[in-house]
Amino acid sequence: MLRPAVVIDSGSHFTRGGFAGQEQPQCVLRTVLVHSWHHAPAPDSRGGAPRSYPLKGGVVEDWDGMKVLWSHLLCCCLKVVPEEHPVLLAEPPSCPAAGREKAAEVLFESFRVPALHVANSGFLSLCAHGRVSGLAVEAGAAMSHVTPVSEGQTLRKGARCLGVAGDHLSRHLHRLLRDGPAEPWLLQALTKKVLTQLKEQYCYVSLDYEGDLQEKGSQQPARFQTPDGRWITLGKERFCCPEPLFRPELLHHSCPGLHQLAGQSLQALPEPLRRHLLGNIVLSGGSSMFPGFPERMCLELNSLFRGTGVHVEVLANPRRGTAAWAGGSMAASLTSFRHTWMTQGEYQEHGAQYVHTKFQ
Repeated sequence: MLRPAVVIDSGSHFTRGGFAGQEQPQCVLRTVLVHSWHHAPAPDSRGGAPRSYPLKGGVVEDWDGMKVLWSHLLCCCLKVVPEEHPVLLAEPPSCPAAGREKAAEVLFESFRVPALHVANSGFLSLCAHGRVSGLAVEAGAAMSHVTPVSEGQTLRKGARCLGVAGDHLSRHLHRLLRDGPAEPWLLQALTKKVLTQLKEQYCYVSLDYEGDLQEKGSQQPARFQTPDGRWITLGKERFCCPEPLFRPELLHHSCPGLHQLAGQSLQALPEPLRRHLLGNIVLSGGSSMFPGFPERMCLELNSLFRGTGVHVEVLANPRRGTAAWAGGSMAASLTSFRHTWMTQGEYQEHGAQYVHTKFQ
């Protein structure tokens, strides 16, 4: 393949694109379509231009919209002729089989790409950390996932999914501030953009949640100025916001926390493999970027596996927010990776369902 592969990672909030071998995405788009008023599927509640979101919960629900987004990414942002570049596409572990087939159909038929590789985002996150075996713990915007990988093979029986992620934490922060001793004007100030800024700049994961709730001295306040010049003060909200990742019951979810799902995933594996993966636990995704998140995950997992004689190691690259894309860039640039592509000829011969045979 003479031309470099294009690497695409489409998430619920952002779609990242760039070329194999690059360290960072060349282009980052919001995974949202802005419509003219005459062609809007629904009016925008904020009074702005009507918008639609092709991905919901990490799953593509509007393929026509996804085609528009990918077309803009490839032709306008990356300025490539799609027929000349292979595409590596990152997919979340919870992607349905029909979604994988549809992605192949769209890329091969609508964009006429010469070759395609579809890779699990958990595996790609491991690649970004220089590993082909390990446990990928991904905390994203719409979903969180735990994926065990051995020698490049995703072990689906050990995969776990948590319906708590960044969007849920933003709404949780909104409730915490709304229910606190706040001024009435605060409700108008808490736009989605302001909540995201508060969450990303001031929130952190507590290493002792119950203790910090009781100890007033540990609740160091932070002040934030809204775009209209008013001030918001955050106290315990700073560490209460991300806590549902470890305690989903705070959002009235009955499922285990992310650390417990990681433990369940590892327990589902044979003993020798489990011990190997315990030393290669990799964090990724934007919601893993909270200060204290890696330390808390390590603390919780070591508690779960106390007495086994194994010390859990948690790897957290400072750029882990884009680890899936970076891993795809790294993998697609390797000469040894060339035999793994599904070609246009194979698609024509076997159809879209061949993606399941080609990419286990």
